[in-house]
Amino acid sequence: MTPHHPSPEPAPRHPFTRYVAIGDSFTEGIGDPDPRAPGGHRGWADRVAEELGRDVPGFEYANLAIRGRLYEQILAEQLEPALALEPDLVSIVAGGNDVLRYGDPDAIAAAIDDAVGRIADTGATVLVGTGPDVGSTPVLNLIRGRAAIYNENMRAVAHRHGAVVLDLWSLRSLTHEAMWAPDRLHFSPAGHRTIAIAALDALGVEHGLEPFDAGDPQLRPWREARLEDLQWARQHFGPWVMRRLRHESSGDHVRPKRPLAAPVFGSPMPQGGRTDPAGEQPAP
Repeated sequence: MTPHHPSPEPAPRHPFTRYVAIGDSFTEGIGDPDPRAPGGHRGWADRVAEELGRDVPGFEYANLAIRGRLYEQILAEQLEPALALEPDLVSIVAGGNDVLRYGDPDAIAAAIDDAVGRIADTGATVLVGTGPDVGSTPVLNLIRGRAAIYNENMRAVAHRHGAVVLDLWSLRSLTHEAMWAPDRLHFSPAGHRTIAIAALDALGVEHGLEPFDAGDPQLRPWREARLEDLQWARQHFGPWVMRRLRHESSGDHVRPKRPLAAPVFGSPMPQGGRTDPAGEQPAP
């Protein structure tokens, strides 16, 4: 009789068991509303965590990101709690709001370099993000050069510490209007899904996410496009500027939507961030 040998267990798709995401509105998931998600927003990081935890028993995920946070606030408020959770994967995307406010990309990089080094020293894999190309976006295209410097700095930080780069600048599909929320400051659900795919690909993780086919960009007559720009400025950009002048943030009084390591598919956590009123587009 031929001896029976049990089939070997399939190799895991990835080595991660605990993922912590830190950052601002980009990582919180603003622009991707979902009433079933903690805080009322899903986002790319949640989507990544769902894929990572799909067949990993006991997988845990915390999202400490809060909209409107500047890089110094992110590092002061979120870095130590993230390290205390002893993750084996950390995503850190910080400084976008500072670049938008004409912050110094070199000063931003110096601070993030120290933070990435601290995380990497624990043995965790670090995922560092660059900013998208805003060259085709009205008003925001004024910071394109500063954003490019920020991105090169982030690549240098990642290289120095062996981190993985989530390179949004080279993700040309993000220039399609369907990838952006109506406020043109945050990504749409399609944009967040596209970014989640890029993050998983960068980490070398097999996944089941299908790319979004946005089709060809919609061409509008010049007059119609300018009227849309004016409407956007009144509804979104103008209020954002007023908040800056009043030294207010859309993240005031908002708490992390996943403040502790918790099952990805668990019920929304009551201590998470608030759910924004229907139809309101929060600022970054």
